[in-house]
Amino acid sequence: MVKINGENYEYAGLSVLEMLTELGFSKERIAVEINCDIVPKADYSTTKLNDDDTVEVVSFVGGG
Repeated sequence: MVKINGENYEYAGLSVLEMLTELGFSKERIAVEINCDIVPKADYSTTKLNDDDTVEVVSFVGGG
C-alpha cells in the first residue's frame, strides 16, 4: 500500500508518472514528494513507488 495525499492505494511498483496518470493528474504545475523528498520532474518515469511510501501531490494554483 502507498499513502497518497492521505488515502491508501495499491500502487506499489508503479512509477510516479504512472501514479499521476492513474489519479488523473497532469505533470504540469504539480510537485511530488515521497517520504519528505521532492521528486524531480525528470525522474517521474523512473522513480518507483514502494510499499509504505507516503506521497504528497501538490497542485499549484495561480491567482492575483
